Amino acid sequence: MIDLEQAVMEIIINAGQSRSLCFEALQAARTGDIARAKSLLLEADTYSRRAHHMQTKLIEQDAGEARQPMTLIMVHAQDHLMTSLLARELSEEIIHLYQR
Repeated sequence: MIDLEQAVMEIIINAGQSRSLCFEALQAARTGDIARAKSLLLEADTYSRRAHHMQTKLIEQDAGEARQPMTLIMVHAQDHLMTSLLARELSEEIIHLYQR
């Protein structure tokens, strides 16, 4: 069984790092360094996958017999993950615009 507190922190940390890298990518694109921007997005994807993987483990555990309590910190982690995923998608579109 996954330790809930550890899992939540892993989601928050990885999602936060992904989001930060997306904004670094935007800054690189703004200065014309599109190659660096794209590289930073790929790095962001690594952290996003880690966060998503942990979320999936929690969902699988919850769907089984080990029901998870819904806590404020769990909601906070979900918020971080969803925000980082949105930042990633929007960053890619904005970088594409800078590339033009």
